[in-house]
Order: sequence, then structure tokens, then C-alpha cells
Amino acid sequence: MAVITAGMVKELREATGLGMMECKKALVEADGDFKVAEEQMRIKSGAKASKASSRVTAEGVVNAFIAADSKSGAVVEVNCETDFVAKNDDFIAFAKNVAETVAKNKPADVAALSEMLIVNGTDTVEETRKALVMKLGENLSVRRIERFETSSGTISSYLHGSKIGVLLNYTGGDEALGRDICMHIAASKPKSVDSSGVNPADIETERRIAIEKAREAGKPEEMLVKIAEGTVQKFLKEVTLLGQIFVKAEDGKQTIEQLLKAKGAQVIAFKMFVVGEGIEKKVEDYAAEVAATIAAAQG
Repeated sequence: MAVITAGMVKELREATGLGMMECKKALVEADGDFKVAEEQMRIKSGAKASKASSRVTAEGVVNAFIAADSKSGAVVEVNCETDFVAKNDDFIAFAKNVAETVAKNKPADVAALSEMLIVNGTDTVEETRKALVMKLGENLSVRRIERFETSSGTISSYLHGSKIGVLLNYTGGDEALGRDICMHIAASKPKSVDSSGVNPADIETERRIAIEKAREAGKPEEMLVKIAEGTVQKFLKEVTLLGQIFVKAEDGKQTIEQLLKAKGAQVIAFKMFVVGEGIEKKVEDYAAEVAATIAAAQG
């Protein structure tokens, strides 16, 4: 049987990024053959990633990448199971490389992205993800991606920590304006640029509720539609970017639409990702679990 030295284990660990004990075990099983051990660890890495794939990934980070000429860019959400792993340097680096891969390689969706070679690496995005699952011991997933490209405008982005990311496509104005608009979006969370992007069902719901409220308040029937329309317009100002009051407005009144007009600028599109948005997290009640265990032990 081959002698497994600390140097051999260290070399395999550096090659795979996996744990020392896992590397030593692989070398023992491969009778010291480095290539066989590395291959087996890759196989096991995929198996471990598959086992972890059913676990909920509601934590993670949002990252963005903007090309040097500001003509293209991307924002991505990459998830994990715990906030601890979300702060891991390797996980953060993976998310950054995924964002750059999206920006440069134009994948149509996450499935197409997974088959692409990841930038700053030698494997595909999916192979890199699986290796990282093996290393960190948690399920990881690239949940969603967005990419913007423009010929006449500018692409800008803003990250609020690692939990909120905004990608913006706009024309006119300067870099500072783009950043201000991105920060406003992160703070105010509009649903769309203008009313044309708001779900008609949401508008109808607001209208219906307004009519019923006015009716219950004893308002005349002939006034209900007018009252409801006023409520709908207020709602649209609150949920559309152009209708919102700019968060940095000195007078507290200037809307984004007025700001853009003053700067000779226009917002073409935006996308905002919030980590874990829409994912149902499993809430663990450890106290109840302990109590149940004690009760069961007591018969």
C-alpha cells in the first residue's frame, strides 16, 4: 500500500478545494494515485451536490457586473442555505464570476448559463457549483439572472450590501444620476418604470377595493367611480418609478419623472433582485422540538 504523505494531501486539497480528511481518504482509496483520487472526488462531488439539491436555499447574495464601457451589464441572485455560507469568500467569488459570465456570454436563461465556462475558471458554471457544494457542505443555486445591453444609453448598477441589487438601463444624464436612480429603486422598490408595466389585475383590485370602501363610507353611488379612479392614480404613483418622489429630493416633492426631465434623461428599464424574495423559508421551532423529544422520552 502506498504511503500517503501530508504533502500529497495538501496538493490534492489545493487542486480540488475540498477538505483535508476527504482528500486523505480519497488518496488511500486510490492507493496514492493522484489522478484517480482527483477523479473520484469529482464524481463524489457531483453525488453530494445532487443529495443537497432538495434543501431550501433562501439565503445568499446578489451581485452585479458592468462592462468597462458601461454598455452591458448583469445582475444575478445566487442562493445558499445559511447566512454563514453567504459570507464565505469562495461563495462570494462564485457569485461575482457568475455575474461576469452572464454579462459577457449572454445566456438566454439559467439553464444555458450552467453549461457555459465560468469566467476566471476552467470548468462550467454547473461544475463549479457542484465543486463548491462539496467544499462548503450546503446546497447552492443560481436562482435568477438579468442582462441589459445598450448601443446609445448607459448601463448602471447598485448593490445595497449583498442583499439587494439593481440593474439600470438609461439614456442621458451622467454616472452620478444613474447611481442615484439605482439607489432610489433599491430604497423605494417600484414595480415598473410607468403604469404600462403594472399588472392590470393589481389595478383592478385597487379599484374594486376603493369602490367598496367608498360605498361602506356612505358615498353617493354616482361618485364611486371618480373616487376609485383617484385611489388608483395614487396607487400608480406609489408603485411606478416615474411617479415616486425621489428619495434625495431637496424639496421633498420632486418626482423621478421630474428629475429625469430636468437632466434630459430617460429610464429604459430596470431590474431589482432581493435575496430570498418569494422563497418560503422553513421556520424551525427548536424549543418545541426539544419539548416533544422530552415528552416522548417520559412516555
